[in-house]
Amino acid sequence: MEAAARRRQHPGAAGGAGAQPGASFLQARHSSVKADEAAGTAPFHFDLWFYFTLQNWVLDFGRPIAMLVFPLEWFPLNKPSVGDYFHMAYNIITPFLLLKLIERSPRTLPRSMIYVSIITFVMGASIHLVGDSVNHRLLFSGYQHHLSVRENPIIKNLKPETLIDSFELLYYYDEYLGHSMWYIPFFLILFIYFSGCFTPTKAESSAPGVALLLVMPSGLYYWYLVTEGQIFILFIFTFFAMLALVLHQKRKRLFLDSNGLFLFYSFALTLLLVALWVAWLWNDPVLRKKYPGVIYVPEPWAFYTLHVSSRH
Repeated sequence: MEAAARRRQHPGAAGGAGAQPGASFLQARHSSVKADEAAGTAPFHFDLWFYFTLQNWVLDFGRPIAMLVFPLEWFPLNKPSVGDYFHMAYNIITPFLLLKLIERSPRTLPRSMIYVSIITFVMGASIHLVGDSVNHRLLFSGYQHHLSVRENPIIKNLKPETLIDSFELLYYYDEYLGHSMWYIPFFLILFIYFSGCFTPTKAESSAPGVALLLVMPSGLYYWYLVTEGQIFILFIFTFFAMLALVLHQKRKRLFLDSNGLFLFYSFALTLLLVALWVAWLWNDPVLRKKYPGVIYVPEPWAFYTLHVSSRH
């Protein structure tokens, strides 16, 4: 009776010895997972980075070129162009590759932020698809990218004048709202992924040869993205955030792995190319008029319509 009363007063006494091993096992397992995550280092994802770079060049950089190359009879002006189909493919493939990158990260990254960023990215890229499609089709009617909407010869004499407001709204969706909702989550996802690209082993902080080979086409594409997308401020903020994170992690004796080095080298090359591009066109009076202010980063397509297509 007394033993039963003691068991009722201290119910954990009998099961305590059995409960402690279970709790110890869970704690040990949790600690081992944390240790594995801290020490884990992903190999260089050559397949993903190669596909990512290839589709960026073909589907993003190549779409306005494809619109000019393919015969107009195949894609009438009142139907989607070949470049629009390129853009649709880009809007599907890019989020998929970004999600695959996140899956291969050796660290646990904030999933909710990733999903919201992917959704916003797709929405922004889709808005841009429509605006960019119409703006590039206007090239066949004499639209000049190096001029503002109201200064374009084919637009400034439109009647009623409220039609010009509609074209300016289209330009806003294309160049401002679409770009913001496209590129902000894009760079945010890359930065979140970059934050997981650190290793405690300095010997693993090196880029293989294939990574160095991809740096040039990758950095050159980001140059096009920054200049044509007019997102220099977003890019430079992301780059310096990456640099600050590298210096902060270095104090903890954590070093960039091969994937992190590839991203960092690509962005560093992009910054160099943007600086050379701006220096080359620094004294161009026409482009200076279109891009006033402290931040002067001309668009490649504006340069093309001003200095290349006008000669033909």
